Amino acid sequence: MPAVIVRYFAGARAAAGVDTEPCEADTLDELVVRVSGAHGERLERVLTACSFLVDGAQPRDRAAPLPAGAVVDVLPPFAGG
Repeated sequence: MPAVIVRYFAGARAAAGVDTEPCEADTLDELVVRVSGAHGERLERVLTACSFLVDGAQPRDRAAPLPAGAVVDVLPPFAGG
């Protein structure tokens, strides 16, 4: 299982209670389950509205394998333009 770095922004950071953390997950879907389990229902709710970037690119398939050492950005909807 590859280790990745998860970076939380805005409301996701507030819900997680951390800016950045390591996580071991094979896929983005698995990562969402793991961090939701680690941080609770508040983060789980926020994640349903979030977008994700893996190494700066939006993944097309959340079930695709995550590369070891990837950086996953968790981006809640932002107001404004």
